[in-house]
Amino acid sequence: MPIKAIIIDDERLARNELKKLLLEHGDIEVIDEAANVDEGIEKIELQNPDLIFLDIQMPGKTGFDLLAELERAPHVIFTTAYDEYALKAFEVNALDYLLKPIEPKRLADAIHKLQYEISKENAGVNGVNRGPLTELDQVFVKDGERCWFVKLGEIRLFESVGNYAKVFFSTNKPLILKSLNALEERLDERMFFRANRKHIINLRWIEKIEPYFNGGLLVELKGGEKIEVSRRQTVKFKEMMSL
Repeated sequence: MPIKAIIIDDERLARNELKKLLLEHGDIEVIDEAANVDEGIEKIELQNPDLIFLDIQMPGKTGFDLLAELERAPHVIFTTAYDEYALKAFEVNALDYLLKPIEPKRLADAIHKLQYEISKENAGVNGVNRGPLTELDQVFVKDGERCWFVKLGEIRLFESVGNYAKVFFSTNKPLILKSLNALEERLDERMFFRANRKHIINLRWIEKIEPYFNGGLLVELKGGEKIEVSRRQTVKFKEMMSL
């Protein structure tokens, strides 16, 4: 099956040039293009592409703004005039960055990476785009000027902070404008568990469990965080974790 792609770039010549280069790659089918962020979001939501080629600097909103507005990010290959040093400022785990003018060899490398990622996903979880977000889904997290792409499986903890949620992955703890209740609705309950009013934990990151007062539990995550499982949720947790 062809890989469906949308090109989002405000320069028509750049879009045409990329489409021409992609003719060499028969498995990539360009199904649409967009000249700005709002148009790009509309087309992504309508057509659900596997891949977007995304410019960073566009009038009005940037490529990063586009990713921050998407519920679920497709695979992303950035096409940009930024130099490599500037790109290091963004901790965004995109598949690749192609510097303009795009070299055919670099494009081929990026597409190989994409094919490898897709084959891994197909081996692991089929139907990645249906139902709740799975561990292979990437979410885009933007906190101030910093941006990350994170696979859900790498997130060990969500913590409520008012209307925001703090996202714990690696050594980072950025804030996103989402309530825990909204997150809970989107996350796969076989993997993410609401431990108490303020925390959702990733069950795969649990290091240690011990009894806690009032009939609750204390869970230690591999990142070192200690989270109390409320008494009410402890009953549910024990049911889930028993054979």
